[in-house]
Amino acid sequence: MAEKEKTFEESMARLEEIVSELEKNEKPLDETIQMFEEGLKLVRECDGKLKAFEKQINDIVNENEGEQNEN
Repeated sequence: MAEKEKTFEESMARLEEIVSELEKNEKPLDETIQMFEEGLKLVRECDGKLKAFEKQINDIVNENEGEQNEN
Protein backbone atom coordinates (compact mmCIF):
# COMPACT_ATOMS: atom_id res chain seq x y z
CA MET A 1 0.00 0.00 0.00
CA ALA A 2 1.35 3.43 -0.96
CA GLU A 3 2.22 5.80 1.85
CA LYS A 4 0.17 9.00 1.85
CA GLU A 5 2.17 12.14 1.24
CA LYS A 6 3.04 14.01 4.41
CA THR A 7 2.07 17.61 4.92
CA PHE A 8 4.83 20.19 5.18
CA GLU A 9 4.33 20.34 8.94
CA GLU A 10 4.50 16.55 9.30
CA SER A 11 7.68 16.44 7.23
CA MET A 12 9.28 19.18 9.31
CA ALA A 13 8.31 17.45 12.55
CA ARG A 14 9.88 14.19 11.34
CA LEU A 15 12.98 16.08 10.21
CA GLU A 16 13.30 17.62 13.68
CA GLU A 17 13.04 14.12 15.21
CA ILE A 18 15.78 12.84 12.92
CA VAL A 19 18.08 15.77 13.71
CA SER A 20 17.52 15.26 17.42
CA GLU A 21 18.35 11.55 17.16
CA LEU A 22 21.42 12.18 15.02
CA GLU A 23 22.70 14.80 17.47
CA LYS A 24 22.60 12.22 20.26
CA ASN A 25 25.00 10.04 18.25
CA GLU A 26 23.69 6.89 19.96
CA LYS A 27 22.48 4.88 16.95
CA PRO A 28 24.51 2.25 15.09
CA LEU A 29 26.18 3.49 11.91
CA ASP A 30 23.78 1.66 9.57
CA GLU A 31 20.75 3.22 11.26
CA THR A 32 22.44 6.63 11.34
CA ILE A 33 23.00 6.49 7.58
CA GLN A 34 19.38 5.45 6.97
CA MET A 35 18.14 8.32 9.12
CA PHE A 36 20.46 10.74 7.33
CA GLU A 37 19.11 9.58 3.94
CA GLU A 38 15.53 9.98 5.17
CA GLY A 39 16.40 13.46 6.42
CA LEU A 40 17.85 14.46 3.05
CA LYS A 41 14.71 13.20 1.32
CA LEU A 42 12.55 15.23 3.69
CA VAL A 43 14.67 18.35 3.12
CA ARG A 44 14.18 18.01 -0.64
CA GLU A 45 10.43 17.47 -0.22
CA CYS A 46 10.08 20.47 2.10
CA ASP A 47 12.12 22.65 -0.26
CA GLY A 48 9.90 21.65 -3.17
CA LYS A 49 6.77 22.40 -1.18
CA LEU A 50 8.12 25.79 -0.08
CA LYS A 51 8.91 26.69 -3.68
CA ALA A 52 5.41 25.65 -4.74
CA PHE A 53 3.87 27.72 -1.94
CA GLU A 54 6.02 30.70 -2.92
CA LYS A 55 4.91 30.41 -6.56
CA GLN A 56 1.28 30.15 -5.48
CA ILE A 57 1.60 33.28 -3.34
CA ASN A 58 3.35 35.17 -6.14
CA ASP A 59 0.61 34.14 -8.58
CA ILE A 60 -2.07 35.39 -6.17
CA VAL A 61 -0.25 38.69 -5.64
CA ASN A 62 0.28 39.18 -9.37
CA GLU A 63 -3.37 38.35 -10.08
CA ASN A 64 -4.52 40.86 -7.47
CA GLU A 65 -2.16 43.54 -8.82
CA GLY A 66 -3.58 42.96 -12.30
CA GLU A 67 -7.13 43.38 -11.01
CA GLN A 68 -6.17 46.62 -9.23
CA ASN A 69 -4.60 48.03 -12.39
CA GLU A 70 -7.81 47.32 -14.30
CA ASN A 71 -9.85 49.43 -11.86
